Amino acid sequence: MSSRRATKQGGNRRTRNRTATTGKESDVGYAAALAATPYARQARALARKPPKKSGRGMAAGRGSRPNVKPAASYRNCAATARDTSKRPNQRISALKEMTRGVLEDANRFRAVLRIVVDQNEPTSVRLAALQTLEAATFAVVRFDPYRNEYLKALRIIMNDEDAEVRSRALGVLARMSDGQAQQLLLTGLKEPGKALVSPEKALQLLSYDVHADAYSVARELVSKPPSKVARRAALRLLAADAASAPLFMQLLNDKAETLEIRQLSATALHAISPDKLQANARKIVLDSKEDDRLKAVSLTALTALRRPDEGNVDDKLYKHVSRVHGRSSSTLVKRTARRFLKKYKR
Repeated sequence: MSSRRATKQGGNRRTRNRTATTGKESDVGYAAALAATPYARQARALARKPPKKSGRGMAAGRGSRPNVKPAASYRNCAATARDTSKRPNQRISALKEMTRGVLEDANRFRAVLRIVVDQNEPTSVRLAALQTLEAATFAVVRFDPYRNEYLKALRIIMNDEDAEVRSRALGVLARMSDGQAQQLLLTGLKEPGKALVSPEKALQLLSYDVHADAYSVARELVSKPPSKVARRAALRLLAADAASAPLFMQLLNDKAETLEIRQLSATALHAISPDKLQANARKIVLDSKEDDRLKAVSLTALTALRRPDEGNVDDKLYKHVSRVHGRSSSTLVKRTARRFLKKYKR
């Protein structure tokens, strides 16, 4: 009995040693074993980049296959995606399933790319195809041979008749800091008749990689906005421009401006010119007619931005904040006042 138990324990120990093996050697070995099966292509991919172990993937000691699809499955998905007789939702599902396999075959990649640029295709299918390719770009090394074709297609559809496709393409290109897309967006802001997207959308896309031209156009839109939404978008873009500090000071102190614009201005000054914000914040806190929410923003600035070498705050400001803390009906003002008083306690 003891001999059989020892033999069994020895076998278990050897099994545990094998299944406990982690790292590249174990995964690559499993990939090599798969090479003689229908999973050969996935085996080669696994050998290049072993998958992380997880409950759904290759669990140690269970002998499970990696969480990959056979090549035939990707071919079937590609056929469904191309088949215009299929319902759009079927084609979209197939395109989603192709995310991992779209780079394994050049013809498959180009088939998806043709769907993206084909204006006769349903918008939902085109956007799904574009999403599949966008996801594939994260495999940087494997995607590199296709990058130029992808970029060319995006530049075609950034002028597409379909507004949703056009906007999506411009968004992808803007995040890639594409010069042609940036120029088209700027042209649309200067000449509304040539605009490919709304002014607020163009400003949002330009904010991914801002240049001096974008700042100058944004300032013009603040003074002569096509809409309130576009004006706010222009101000958000300018919030990263130190040269716009005087503009934000003017807006912050203008009681005719909306509270939203004044708060946005305070936030911008906090980032680009904290000293100017402090000077203006003191004045706002001492003004009994100012909005409570703006007072709270100003108290936060005075509490957070003042440097230790600047010493304590003046008596007038401290006493005023102390009175505000005791009398204000605003919970927000009382909370920010309490922080201020705690920091500068006498």
